[in-house]
Amino acid sequence: MLRLPSHNQRFHLLLRNLSSFASKTTIFMTSKHFLPSPLLPQTLSPKHFSTPSKRLLPSFPSKPIPKNQSLSLRTNGFYSLPSPSVSSPSPDVEDQPSDTRSLQILNHKLKQLGIDITECVAGRENRLMCPSCNGGKSGELSLSLFINLHGYSASWLCFRAKCGWKGYKKAAADGKPSIENLGRVNKVKFKRQITVESLQLEPLCNQLAAYFAERMISSETLKRNAIMQKRSGNKIAIAFTYWRKGELVNCKYRDLAKRFWQEKNTEKILYGLGDIADASDIIIVEGEMDKLAMEEAGFRNCVSVPAGAPPSVSKKEVPAEEQDTKYRYLWNCKEYFKKASRIILATDGDLPGQALAEELVRRLGRERCWRVKWPKKNDVGHFKDANEVLMYLGPSVLKDIIDNAELYPIRGLFNFCSFFDEIDQYYHQNVVYEFGGDTTYQSSGEKR
Repeated sequence: MLRLPSHNQRFHLLLRNLSSFASKTTIFMTSKHFLPSPLLPQTLSPKHFSTPSKRLLPSFPSKPIPKNQSLSLRTNGFYSLPSPSVSSPSPDVEDQPSDTRSLQILNHKLKQLGIDITECVAGRENRLMCPSCNGGKSGELSLSLFINLHGYSASWLCFRAKCGWKGYKKAAADGKPSIENLGRVNKVKFKRQITVESLQLEPLCNQLAAYFAERMISSETLKRNAIMQKRSGNKIAIAFTYWRKGELVNCKYRDLAKRFWQEKNTEKILYGLGDIADASDIIIVEGEMDKLAMEEAGFRNCVSVPAGAPPSVSKKEVPAEEQDTKYRYLWNCKEYFKKASRIILATDGDLPGQALAEELVRRLGRERCWRVKWPKKNDVGHFKDANEVLMYLGPSVLKDIIDNAELYPIRGLFNFCSFFDEIDQYYHQNVVYEFGGDTTYQSSGEKR
């Protein structure tokens, strides 16, 4: 007796496709295996099939399957009918079963994360290549992916200890499929592969070279740091290239009106990362121009943050590494700080710069951080940053400022110089309400 679940519309489609020979045979529904043997029979018979599991993406051809079309072997040991890869919904997707619509939406979202689910099975664990770590050196299938039986959601976890990437996605905000939501899928950040050629970067023109010269940055420093430019119509912008181990990772732009932007979907790292490899002393500044200024003062062991400073220090606890999105660039470069015994924070002297210094200290360790004090510019203000000091006071003064950096304040720990004024007042007996006690000795040393 043929038993068909009323809710499984896809199985109805399968029966319709096999109608030419279904009337002569019985379809067994006692096993989830499609084929017990890896060999494909010359004549497909319905007795080789059972109730199909929810493959991703589940789809059946509108015509009988050709005899020469092979079946795909998947990592979970089961055979399945081949299914086309769906990257975007077809116009008649509303006429498809609800499970298929949800899987198409989920597939669209996961593909933006680098997860391909076209060969996965819903309702069971699937092992895939992790797009975050690519399985490490061994290339193992370390990503465990589980998809809801109806295709409404997916969760995953990479079991490699050095990766641990995990996440969760729904086909729609309310967990139910909606074709209208497909066009509103949030953009998922992934690592773009970029090159100087793909970004169409050019050597600096004379106008931009003169701009740097006004800021006391030499052509040798520009060349060593691979400063370039990018044209957009009649406009040009400075291109600060972010490199790591010889690979271009990111690019940040600045026009002459001091507007900034970066390449989208690129990994965030520190600027000048190669200059602090194996360094015991590291200087961190707030902008690329300050990094170049430090080099003019003789300090190459300097990096810049890529995204400026926050308006204030967060009142919350420092989040876990995977949730610390605002300071992702620090975690992406954490291996470069392992050998650092002294980290000098030379951020801007304004309130956001001080807030940035505090946020960096909270993540790098207060005990190994030092800070600089920018000199007075006039009676009412101080110099703001390293490049401003270089322009007005010269490289020797900037070098002295870095050489005289002081320990970052630690609660309960003080320097002797912090009490100098108070000790001086005691010595000159200016604190009249706190004289010391009589020693009972005369000035000649004899006891009274």
